Amino acid sequence: MKTNITSGTGTAAGHSSAQPEYSVIVPTFNERENVAVLVWLLHKYLSDLVSFEIVFVDDSSPDGTADAIAQLQPVYGTSRVRLVRRPRKLGLGSAYAVGLAASSGRFIILMDADLSHHPKHLPAFIAAQHAANADIVTGTRYRLGGGVAGWNLTRKITSRGANLLASFLLGAQTSDLTGAFRLYRRQALAELLANTTSHGYAFQMEVIVRAQYGGLQIVEVPIVFVDRLYGESKLGVGEYVQFVRGLLGLLVGL
Repeated sequence: MKTNITSGTGTAAGHSSAQPEYSVIVPTFNERENVAVLVWLLHKYLSDLVSFEIVFVDDSSPDGTADAIAQLQPVYGTSRVRLVRRPRKLGLGSAYAVGLAASSGRFIILMDADLSHHPKHLPAFIAAQHAANADIVTGTRYRLGGGVAGWNLTRKITSRGANLLASFLLGAQTSDLTGAFRLYRRQALAELLANTTSHGYAFQMEVIVRAQYGGLQIVEVPIVFVDRLYGESKLGVGEYVQFVRGLLGLLVGL
């Protein structure tokens, strides 16, 4: 698999080239309208708190997402905004793995590019990790203070029902198994990615369940998930089929 990593040692004024403590890995596919806002928000909520880099992994988006990201590099610095270009859609798990290999932070933040995961929650993630010395901090829509904005009732029931079913069958202690907004210790994520086989909607579920079964310390932080404003959702019938297959596979394999 060929990837092209765009980075460099030059930095924009005011940005340090020192190795960052946190790496934010963001897979992208057709997110041109969202990446500039996301980078601005990450800068707003993290720049005075921790040292960080943003590693975008773009699967050859036909809408020019990679070019939009490249245009941000002279503004924020190539040590702050990094870009991995891949030749085609190769899956979420492999995007995380490639992003991890391209990153250098001791802690890894995984989030979506569509602005459904608001960076305003990240200071709480970081504080929770420090307080509990946790291996993983995961955002949850299903604890007090969390929620969803912009979904219709059918989608809310489907999502909540899928989480409750999976939690019951797998004995999971995490309330939001399918959430993708998480902070990991680098080594914990590397080991989990090496052992995870699910794809699509089931991927996040398998990662967090394997973390629990492996004895990792997991802390939940309530978040409000906001449905995307721009672009089209990638969630379809195929994702739900993959979720069921992944759930069945975990019941057999764990």
